[in-house]
Amino acid sequence: MLKPAEPAMQPGNENDRPVGELVHQLVEQGKAYAQAELGVAKAIAASKAQSFKVPAILLGTAFLLLQAAFGVLGVALFVALLPLMGPLLAGIAAFLLFAALAGGLVFLAVRMIGSAP
Repeated sequence: MLKPAEPAMQPGNENDRPVGELVHQLVEQGKAYAQAELGVAKAIAASKAQSFKVPAILLGTAFLLLQAAFGVLGVALFVALLPLMGPLLAGIAAFLLFAALAGGLVFLAVRMIGSAP
C-alpha cells in the first residue's frame, strides 16, 4: 500500500514558497557573500600595503641617493678630465660616457622585454 504524503509536502503548507521568491533570496544571499569576500580581500590588501609602506619609502630614498651619487660621479669625471682636455671636451667626454652607459642599459632592457614570453 502507498504511504500517505508527509505533512511538509502537502500543498497549501506555510513552508511552501514560490520558486521566484526562493531564487530572489538565493541571489541576495549570494550578493551578501560576494560583498563579504570583497571586504576580506580589501582588508588583506590594506594590511599588505601597510606592511610595504616603510620599505617603499626606504627604497625611494635610496633611489634618490643613487641619483645624487651618479651626479657626483659625473662631476668628478668632468673635473678629472678638465686638466687633460679643457672644459668643453671634458664635458663632452663625461656626457658621452654616461650617455653610452644609459644607452647600453636601455638596449639590455629592450632585449629582455623582447625575449619575454
